[in-house]
Amino acid sequence: MMRAPQHGSEAALRKTASHYPEPFASRMAGRHKRPLGELFGLKNFGVNLTTLEPGAVSSLQHRHSRQDEFIYVLEGELVLVSGSSEWALSAGMCAGFAAGGDSHHLENRSDRHAAYLEVGDRTEGDEATYPFDDLAASREGNSWRFTHKNGDPY
Repeated sequence: MMRAPQHGSEAALRKTASHYPEPFASRMAGRHKRPLGELFGLKNFGVNLTTLEPGAVSSLQHRHSRQDEFIYVLEGELVLVSGSSEWALSAGMCAGFAAGGDSHHLENRSDRHAAYLEVGDRTEGDEATYPFDDLAASREGNSWRFTHKNGDPY
């Protein structure tokens, strides 16, 4: 059964501000995600309407082993950081991150909020690596399991 179209900004905020364990979760302050894919029962990929307040970041810098990701900037200005490279993004710009590619994240260095759509698939067995943090993640069903890089759990 098809659900009626929705206004994305009215979608409920994600219940958990961050899936990361501490001390990483608190670094996501100022990031607000509204899961849009769940509104329509999407199973193969997720879509989030994400807002970053000034000074906030989208995630820890990371790369996925199996998941492709895509972002489309709706409003404001963001900086895409990948390793030591940076690109300024503004409304209407987009970027894609192929599985196994370079690590990346977004930063809001402006004095106003920025909003973007993020799309990613939900490939079972995906793993995420974080080159600048002692963190590793593996996808198990609909959740993530986080460990230190040496495999010890958080």
